[in-house]
Amino acid sequence: MTESQPLQRVGVYGASGYAGQDVVRILAQHPHVEIAFATSDNYAGEPVPATDLQYIPHDDASLSAVDVVFLALPHGASARRAATASAHGVKVIDLSADLRLDSAESYQRWYSATHPHPALLATPYGLVEVNRALLHGVDMVAVPGCYPTATLLGLYPLLRAGVILPDAPIIVDAKSGVTGAGRAPKPHLHFPEVYGNLTPYAAGRAHRHVGEIEQEIGKLDADAGALIFTPHLVAVDRGLMTSIYVHLKPDFPADDAPTLYRRAYDAEPFIDVLPDGAQASFKHVVHTNHCAISLTPVNGRYLHITSVIDNLVKGAAGQAVQNFNLMCGFAETAGLC
Repeated sequence: MTESQPLQRVGVYGASGYAGQDVVRILAQHPHVEIAFATSDNYAGEPVPATDLQYIPHDDASLSAVDVVFLALPHGASARRAATASAHGVKVIDLSADLRLDSAESYQRWYSATHPHPALLATPYGLVEVNRALLHGVDMVAVPGCYPTATLLGLYPLLRAGVILPDAPIIVDAKSGVTGAGRAPKPHLHFPEVYGNLTPYAAGRAHRHVGEIEQEIGKLDADAGALIFTPHLVAVDRGLMTSIYVHLKPDFPADDAPTLYRRAYDAEPFIDVLPDGAQASFKHVVHTNHCAISLTPVNGRYLHITSVIDNLVKGAAGQAVQNFNLMCGFAETAGLC
């Protein structure tokens, strides 16, 4: 698409939440976008940061005014908006969990709810670095969750090469800033509860993202072992780190992993494989669409991978815009660099 072609008219539902705010912020500086509306039932009538707009209620948004919608809505509500927008011929980029899983049964298991539109579960999974070939020109995409994004990008080169020992567990110790829990006030997220504290939650195999992560792991390596996943709440505003521990096959020395990762990611504009001996940290990625990865071989057979993202950018809004660029034929980095 050339610079002279019409701008894409875009609407953002749920634009007052943390992820929605970042979607608006990124789109406001995108060279090929005109933001037509930004919705929020709670903040209707208030100004939308980074724009000249005011928030409007969800039901007041006109789909005839847009070419594309971003849905930063809770699961359940998002699928209904996606179905309506699609019926109006509007492209959909969904940041909720509603379109990520492959079956209504899996959705029921992990979200304890009946899926409102099971036909939408054929939507492509928008992990760009893995599924780029499936995303060009599509009309709807499911943006991966923040924990799945960091975990899957950290594992992808190993899974693609099939070098993880079958039946050995994949252990993920994850930590996220408090914005990952959303903007709605909750007692356990108040400053006195979070400050100076580090709290695990949904440990082992209880977190909703386990189903999503295992689903995508299985597509890359059907022999990979079970996921043990424990997230933690960290007293920072944004940032997400996954410390991943894997047991490698005997014919793949852990010292070969850095070469494997650089071959997989050297051409990727948003993946940074750090030099040997360096360790990825929040400061490598906050307020960017990048994923920083560091590798530590252990005793020849084990590998420790650290994969770090900004939970609101690469883990949500930035990755959503990356998908938008592929869907609409723009440079993948447009608005993100």
